Amino acid sequence: MTDTQVTWLTEEAFERLKAELDQLIANRPIIAAEINDRREEGDLRENGGYHAARDEQGQQEARIRQLQDLLSLAKVGEAPKKSGVALPGSVVTVFYDGDEKDTETFLIATRQEGVTDGKLEVYSPNSPLGHALIDAKVGEERSYTVPSGATVKVTLVKAEPYHA
Repeated sequence: MTDTQVTWLTEEAFERLKAELDQLIANRPIIAAEINDRREEGDLRENGGYHAARDEQGQQEARIRQLQDLLSLAKVGEAPKKSGVALPGSVVTVFYDGDEKDTETFLIATRQEGVTDGKLEVYSPNSPLGHALIDAKVGEERSYTVPSGATVKVTLVKAEPYHA
């Protein structure tokens, strides 16, 4: 498994997401009972309560699968230890080709992390920019393709381990 396949999470975020998963799993029998109760109300074609309960069940099951996948690939509390190299869990500063005076600073991590409280933009290591920067050293230029098909060049100015 490579660093770009994992989800970097703090222990706090892992515990929060695990608690949400446990709650959703514990709620399964309640939703099943609700569906059963609504089914007994009569004609299913005209039973809005039944269809609403089934929709809720589908949404909860989708979230359960999403959380299980996310947590199965999680690296907990393993922030990078070294500065100067862009890795998942690094706060990086970059400038784009031709615009050396205007820098952008962000965290390379999953958006599920929710660790920055809106103070830092978060880019996934699997996003085009995040993926291009992984293992880049300070001063190194990398390029990536944006959805429009254009190639963008970016230079790593700074990379530090994230500290809450």
